[in-house]
Amino acid sequence: MFSLIGVTGQVGGVAARLLLANGCDVRAVIRNPDKSSTLREEGYEVSLADLRDTQALAMAFQGAEGVFVMLPLNFDPSSDFSEAHEIVSSLHDAIVTAQPGKVVCLSTIGVHVPQPSLLTQVSYLEQALSKLPMPVAFVRAAWFMENALCDVEPARESGEIPSFLQPLGRTIPMVATADIGRVISETLMEEWDGLRIIELEGDRRISPNDIAKTFDRLLGREVRPKLIPRDAWEEMFRAQGMKNPGPRMQMLDGFNEGWLKFDGRRTETRIGRVPLDIVLRELVRNAG
Repeated sequence: MFSLIGVTGQVGGVAARLLLANGCDVRAVIRNPDKSSTLREEGYEVSLADLRDTQALAMAFQGAEGVFVMLPLNFDPSSDFSEAHEIVSSLHDAIVTAQPGKVVCLSTIGVHVPQPSLLTQVSYLEQALSKLPMPVAFVRAAWFMENALCDVEPARESGEIPSFLQPLGRTIPMVATADIGRVISETLMEEWDGLRIIELEGDRRISPNDIAKTFDRLLGREVRPKLIPRDAWEEMFRAQGMKNPGPRMQMLDGFNEGWLKFDGRRTETRIGRVPLDIVLRELVRNAG
């Protein structure tokens, strides 16, 4: 039996469905009891636990052949990342108590770099879980292609999609959430000893220009990326309600300046199968 958090989300949902399809027993660890009946009808065992409730998490992980964990990324964290520290501590202690057979953790590109950014939250998770006594695998995923969801409406309405990634022709590693979920499910079903680091990106690197051109083809109209100047970011983010936009801005700087990248040392490399046009086509279809 495998115990997974995030089953109602994109990555965890894909991983859970693939495990079920392979005949595995899957325990969905969820916070909202309203989703329990639907998940049980789909074939899951259900365990209720908040990520800050160490005791409930330990019960949810108890007896599992393997567990999948992730840290919900807080885009407006406290300056000391106290929210992330609390969840990381809870996950770590629950795993130590439950002693599952193995742990697979969703991590991120750039998690190894010392420069602070929004992704520092995930660095804390890796640092804590890398010391666990059971086999552990970190799946370090590239920028999610599905982040382009926020571009669908402006692409349709104005033909311009705002871009914080720049220069507009610069490519970075991206990957579809379907590929991330697939690799997580495959890893859970594998056997290994010690610590594994798996770096995952799509079949090609992608720029804001590439995203715009893909929308152009899908929507049948001209779509162009619109660069958002760096000096406008803070005012824009604060207008959206953010109290501490610094870490998010530092993350974007990291991608734009090239220091948020894959490590490439002592790692496994996986290449995704789902191309950008498939992801964007689905985003457009779901947006109605």
